[in-house]
This record gives sequence, structure tokens and C-alpha cells, in this order.
Amino acid sequence: AQAILAQAILAQVEEEQQFLRAALVSLKKMGKLHTISKGYRKGTRDKYAKKYRCKGMPGTSRYLVNFKRGDFVDIVVDGSIHKGMPFSFYHGRTGQVFNVNKNAIGVEITKIVGNRQLRKRIHVRLEHLRKSRCNEAHLNRIKVNDQNKRDAKLLGEKAKVKRVPEGPKPGKMVRPKAKDVEVLAPLPFVENYF
Repeated sequence: AQAILAQAILAQVEEEQQFLRAALVSLKKMGKLHTISKGYRKGTRDKYAKKYRCKGMPGTSRYLVNFKRGDFVDIVVDGSIHKGMPFSFYHGRTGQVFNVNKNAIGVEITKIVGNRQLRKRIHVRLEHLRKSRCNEAHLNRIKVNDQNKRDAKLLGEKAKVKRVPEGPKPGKMVRPKAKDVEVLAPLPFVENYF
């Protein structure tokens, strides 16, 4: 009876092994089971995601911004507006407006391809654009310099409009009181033979 039982168990184990081998062969034939996305919006789960409590459609103020030719704009994709959405590469890039249409705004951006810079022209809806502050400091400097030139002309002098780098700080002498001075010296070495 024990011999018959052992034979039955061996037969069952062999059957299970055969089934597993067949399953492995079929899996190998099937190849990769997960899909590799190759879509237009691939890899944008976090890139196009909105911040906490900022979800939903844009407000009216977004539509009331005037864009003119020559303006610098930042491309920040709004995931809730699917129309006129630029490709994910252009998200976070700054360009210059070259055209203004009824539904979209033409933006020119530089893109590094290999060892050269290409000037790419794309049309984007205004929901995905923001006025850039990249040249704000430059414009302020022009304003200040023009004012300085006007003031200098009235005084009959020549205005200094060049930026001068900040030089070294002036030297100074530190004169401490005798009690505040602490001399740091190493402790004498004591040999301990225990």
C-alpha cells in the first residue's frame, strides 16, 4: 500500500513539473507583458500635475493677459486644457512671441540638437503661457541708466552707467582687551605606564 501511495505522489509531482515547464514556455513566447507607452504625453504624470488646491480649470485672469510680439514668455503646460498644448519638451522653457493669432500665440524657442542650436517655432494657446520675468532686471537697469544720463546732462557731466564689480571689503584692526585674549596651546604629553 505504501509503494502504491509513493508511486501516486511521484506521478503527481511529475505532472506538476510538466505543467510548470509548459507555462514557462508559453510565457517566453508571449514576450513582454507590460505595455511601453509611446504616446504624445508619455512621462508627464508629474510634469503636468497641478499643485495641491490648484486643480481644475484656469481663472479669468489667465485669459486677460496681453501678449505682444517680442515679449518673453514662459511655457508652463496646464494639464486641464488639452487644446493647444505644446509637446512635453517645451514645458518650463522660455521663448519669444513672434506671432499672435485668434486662438494661439506663436513662440520661438532655442533647442539644442547635437552640437547646434535650432530656433523652433511653435504655436501655443495662451493657457499654457505666462509672461516671463527673465529680462526684468535688464529693463530696470535701462530705466535707471537713462535717468542717470539725463541728470548728468543737466549737470554737464558724463554719466557712469557701467556696472562695477564689488571690490574687496576694507581692512580693519581688531584691538581686544588683554583679558579677552586666550592663547591656545597643546597640552604637554604625559607618558602613563600602568
